[in-house]
Amino acid sequence: MSMDIKYVTPFIDATKNVFKDFFQIEPEALNPYLLDKSDNHDWEISAFIGIAGEARGAVTISFTESLAVFLTARLTGAKEEDAYSDVNDTIGEVVNIIAGNAKKGFEDYRLSISLPSIIRGKNHRVVWPGQDIPIIGVTFKTFQGNFGLSIGLENIISVD
Repeated sequence: MSMDIKYVTPFIDATKNVFKDFFQIEPEALNPYLLDKSDNHDWEISAFIGIAGEARGAVTISFTESLAVFLTARLTGAKEEDAYSDVNDTIGEVVNIIAGNAKKGFEDYRLSISLPSIIRGKNHRVVWPGQDIPIIGVTFKTFQGNFGLSIGLENIISVD
């Protein structure tokens, strides 16, 4: 199996930049992989943003609750125990900025992004648009724990 990940790179770069700018963290991107939509995972909260226009798809960023709370506290300056109420806003804004910045790498396509949605719960499921869109996953390592980025773009990201 081979995949053309050149269209995943703008999302990886945007993710690194957001984490550096907002959280003063430089996450390490591990090798991209083809995500199995039915696999179990450790994520407890995800932010999902739809993509429409000349390509249909979505971007999702997923965290353990403890990492999401840590990042929110770091961004807002609140104590971790006081940061829970702002977690949805924080990760929603993170995926929004990642998708918006990555979209700049797709000048050849007219794309628009939706408002972010938040999905919570242990081993939750993300419902991806379209059945045949390959979803590429990228795990990022940080000193505070890992998080996941998933990208699916119909007719742009291909897997053989």
